[in-house]
Order: sequence, then structure tokens, then C-alpha cells
Amino acid sequence: MIDFHFESDFELDDKTKYADWISRIIVSEGFKEGDISYIFCSDDYLLEINREYLNHDYFTDIITFDYTADRTVSGDVFISSERVEENALAFGVEFNNELLRVMSHGVLHLMGYGDKLEDEQKLMRRKEEEKIKLFHVEL
Repeated sequence: MIDFHFESDFELDDKTKYADWISRIIVSEGFKEGDISYIFCSDDYLLEINREYLNHDYFTDIITFDYTADRTVSGDVFISSERVEENALAFGVEFNNELLRVMSHGVLHLMGYGDKLEDEQKLMRRKEEEKIKLFHVEL
């Protein structure tokens, strides 16, 4: 089950559309859907999580806590909507496109994709683009 929680003023327009898209991403990679929570929050909220759980003292757009077991994808995905908005401006893309990139990034992490090494980053970007295109597919 995919749930959405909002710890800021931001809210998704059509939660069902986003949940269906995340489900399609999971299936497209040969996994099963478990319990996934997307928590949208502010920069400050995510900074506190970064400090408390990861001992990092910097802003980030996403933090993913992975509870995946076997091939069943589960986890908590925290996203700073403020950081997504800033990154969209910096990268010259629409807010919704950047939001889809970050949301797909989180679920890809839950399926084992990394982004620490250069080769991992390239694969992650390719997968993000592939999964963003799935959002625009009507079933």
C-alpha cells in the first residue's frame, strides 16, 4: 500500500494517480508492492531527520528508509517540497517533473539502486527518466 503524508503546506493533487504510478514502477522492476509511505515536508523538517538519523548537517531533497524484504518493496520516503522547488528552478525544469524524478528516485533506492558511484548515478538517472515516462502512460 502506498500512502502519502504531508508535514507542510504542500499536497499532491491526485494521490491515486501517483500511487498507481509508483505501483507501475515497482512492477516494471519485477518487485511486489509492500508498505511505502511518502512524507512531504519542509527543508527544516528533513534537515532534522538528516541530522538525527544520518549524522549529516546539510539540506537534501530526499531521505529514504528502506524496509524492503525479499522482493517486496517497503520503506519511508521523506521529500522536501521546498528543495524540490529550488532544484526545479536550478535545473530549469517544471516543478512536477522534478517531483516525479525525486519520487521515482526514492522508490528506485528501495529496489536496490544506488547513487554513490558515478556508474550508479548514471544508471539512476536513466532509470528516473524511464520511470517518469511511465507517469504519463494512461491505463
